[in-house]
Amino acid sequence: MEMIEEVVIVGAGIAGLATAVALKRVGVPVLVLERWPELRITGAALALYSNAWFALEALGVAHKLLPFYVPTQKGRITNVVNGTVKEVSYSGIEGRNGPIVVHRRKLLESLAEELSPGTIRYCSKLMSIQSHRTPEGSYIAILKLEDNTIIKAKVLIGCDGVHSVVAQWLGLMSPVPSGRSGVRGLSVFPQGHGFSQSLHQFVKPGLRGGFVPINDKDLYWFLFYNSEFIGNEIPGDPMMIQKEVMENLAKDFPPKYLEVVKHSDLPALTCAALVLRCPWDLLWKNLSRGNITMAGDAMHPMTPDLGQGGCSALEDAVVLGRHIGNSFLQNGGIVPEKVAGALKEYIGERKWRVSGLITKSYLSGWAQQGGSGWLMKIIRDIIFFKLLYKIVFDSIYYDCGKLPTISSPNGSKKLCKTD
Repeated sequence: MEMIEEVVIVGAGIAGLATAVALKRVGVPVLVLERWPELRITGAALALYSNAWFALEALGVAHKLLPFYVPTQKGRITNVVNGTVKEVSYSGIEGRNGPIVVHRRKLLESLAEELSPGTIRYCSKLMSIQSHRTPEGSYIAILKLEDNTIIKAKVLIGCDGVHSVVAQWLGLMSPVPSGRSGVRGLSVFPQGHGFSQSLHQFVKPGLRGGFVPINDKDLYWFLFYNSEFIGNEIPGDPMMIQKEVMENLAKDFPPKYLEVVKHSDLPALTCAALVLRCPWDLLWKNLSRGNITMAGDAMHPMTPDLGQGGCSALEDAVVLGRHIGNSFLQNGGIVPEKVAGALKEYIGERKWRVSGLITKSYLSGWAQQGGSGWLMKIIRDIIFFKLLYKIVFDSIYYDCGKLPTISSPNGSKKLCKTD
């Protein structure tokens, strides 16, 4: 079977769905390819900072999430070794409400609901990419799927995650290990957990864990550890992950943390190595070629220490939607040779932003989770927390802008609405 599409997005994660919503808002036809038979909800929850809410407002989705969640205004960082506690105000850092922790499933479903039926094509695994130059000098992406379907796309956007086929085709290096791994989970207390709406963190050399309420019954928890902290990688079985955390990795953490881990919803429990894209790879390599580019983790995987993986993916969607949308509106449709220039503008706007987030996230994790020597204590307690903490987190307060407007039948300008 052979298909011809205007815009094809590979991957129905946060970046893929948000980009599809952005393009629909400006009237661009889009097809999303998802390899799994349904939306794949990996990860229990995520914190959305101001930059993510600016993007969600631009996408017209923020109102579907805000009534269900409340901001986290402060945090407590407890040194497990000596018992000292540092208070952190997140609202003071951003100049407005602190991060809001939302269920990942709720976010993905809210985005997917904005798309027309049939926009997402499930069980569609991308196997290969070719770029064909037409006699007119434009490029067409030719995609071959696992079921032998051939799709010809005027624009191809890779939102296919850390191990992106599109990123490999563009010539980017594989993401590199950060030297740390992370366990993340969702804990459920049917009768209520009783914790305040604060981020509770616990640190010791080589380990950083914590939890934060999502609502009065659910909490999101995490544990990041230096990969050499244990002899072998944790098995993939959720019950074994939970046991390893409670009996080994976090055995010295306060009882309330262990109680949260004990109440984990096991299907939502994940463990994985933390990887990142080398910032210079973003700055020196071609992140678009002709009518092919990428967004989200496919372009800029980063460690979770600033909570910016999902947030920056939402930014990508709006910026990419704006540049493709402007080309679409100015040229009366998708014109491949014009789209190539729009994609270069998108990359020019995003590469410095995301390479900075990757660097700051890595340094933040390194500083907070370093060793116990006197030099590391100076770096962590004086240089990072007293001098650099606000500077690092100020980058979160960022407005990625709006989507272009289209003409309504009466000639006025408005954002494209869903059906």
